[in-house]
Amino acid sequence: MMADNHIGDQMGGFTLSKEDEAARLARIQLAQAGETARPFDRSMQRGERVVKIRCGADIKPLPITWLWPGWVPAGKLTILAGAAGTGKTTLALALAAVLTAGGRWPDGSECKQMGNVLIWSSEDVADDTLVPRLIASGADLARCHFIEGIAQDGESVPFDPSQDIADLRRAVDAIGGVSLLLIDPIVSAVAGDMHRANDVRRSLQAVVDFADAHGCAVIGITHFAKGGAGKAPQDRVIGSQAFGALARMVLVTAKEEGSNRRVMARAKSNIAPDDGGVAYSLDLVTIAGGIEATHAVWEGVIEGTAREILGEVEHDESGGDSTAPADLQRLLIDLLTENGGTMPAKQVKAEVSDAGYSWTAANRAKERAGIESAKEKGTTKGGWTWYLPTPAP
Repeated sequence: MMADNHIGDQMGGFTLSKEDEAARLARIQLAQAGETARPFDRSMQRGERVVKIRCGADIKPLPITWLWPGWVPAGKLTILAGAAGTGKTTLALALAAVLTAGGRWPDGSECKQMGNVLIWSSEDVADDTLVPRLIASGADLARCHFIEGIAQDGESVPFDPSQDIADLRRAVDAIGGVSLLLIDPIVSAVAGDMHRANDVRRSLQAVVDFADAHGCAVIGITHFAKGGAGKAPQDRVIGSQAFGALARMVLVTAKEEGSNRRVMARAKSNIAPDDGGVAYSLDLVTIAGGIEATHAVWEGVIEGTAREILGEVEHDESGGDSTAPADLQRLLIDLLTENGGTMPAKQVKAEVSDAGYSWTAANRAKERAGIESAKEKGTTKGGWTWYLPTPAP
């Protein structure tokens, strides 16, 4: 005997479900009545999956919104990666301080709108590490919030973004929204193997969806893999390449050996220029209560690609020749003097290359010689000009 939910089709000898048989009979009845048979809408059946298609003509184009223009996009994931000792957490907290209290970003641009910051750290304690650093950076603590776990059945359990994003959304609404989420380290959000692309993508998708839904910038902090010096900076991010692929912006940091100088550069960007950087150092100060805390001190913008910028501080470009830096400084000063005190950076780079020096060595000599640079107004990429400083009257 045939199962109740199937009816035999005498013409084909195969079995049809009741729903398909009913649709076939309905089409026959419509045809007999002289009406045009309409296609059966399978999307009305329970359990059916339907591909959603959206016409481009119905989509309103929107501009990219920024937390820090050109550096940290709102509503998207940014990865901040670097070697140990570069002060990545302190750097991220300094950015949070600018957002909460106003002021200027590391490149000198103005923070035009203040907002709340949410911090999830599995490495540092808020009381004796993160809050003192925020205070030292000038943050408004009333706008700083920390994820400390999930309260469940009278107990506290660890926060798990793969399961707790819905609860996080309700908590964020309760504090009036959030403009920046810091995750330190970003691998804490990965359920599974951080070296497996599928595990990384599956875990971080919840974070990406949260950022998009709230228009919230997310900065995920992570480390460089060992032995990666000289490689493309984005490829040095530890774990699966999915970290860099999911992020719309990848920022990388490095420290100059034997110096307090550090640099941060754009290694990847799908939505802004992917070159340029800023220099910074870490300073130790004493806040109220006699507590010592570090904070970042900005030292200006840097030109070049991420590989050039990191190469400048990770390698000794002088090759042991103590006269090379002085010779290069003299070359740069002579070039600018011969060209009336100013010269496009591209032309400087060509002259430096012809003289046998690297561009990273030129940038170092530029700083030592007191040579300044500025970007031409109205340009989005390139257009830098080097110039000799105007003597004080």
